[in-house]
Amino acid sequence: METLLLTLHVLVCISLIIIVLLQAGKGAEVGATFGAGSSQTVFGASGGRDFMTKLTTAAAIIFMLTSLTLAYFMDQPATGSIMPSTVTAPATAPALPTLPPAQGDAK
Repeated sequence: METLLLTLHVLVCISLIIIVLLQAGKGAEVGATFGAGSSQTVFGASGGRDFMTKLTTAAAIIFMLTSLTLAYFMDQPATGSIMPSTVTAPATAPALPTLPPAQGDAK
């Protein structure tokens, strides 16, 4: 379930970026490059603004819903553990060699 939701979230995120970049703005933006400004007859008499606005709104709503749902799922406690149920005692390390006691200068 989480994998499907995460995949949908990433796809909606990418499409939201593309939709926003394709919108016709006040100046020559990326949308004007792909013909969004001159495609008024494709989307009807009112132009592409209404269609692109509705598409942006729908993508933003889906993005927010998937974000909230993923946040809810990630807040749930895990059912399993990556830690083993029992821990064995570590093997004893070999003793380190000791240095002979320091001999002081006897004058």
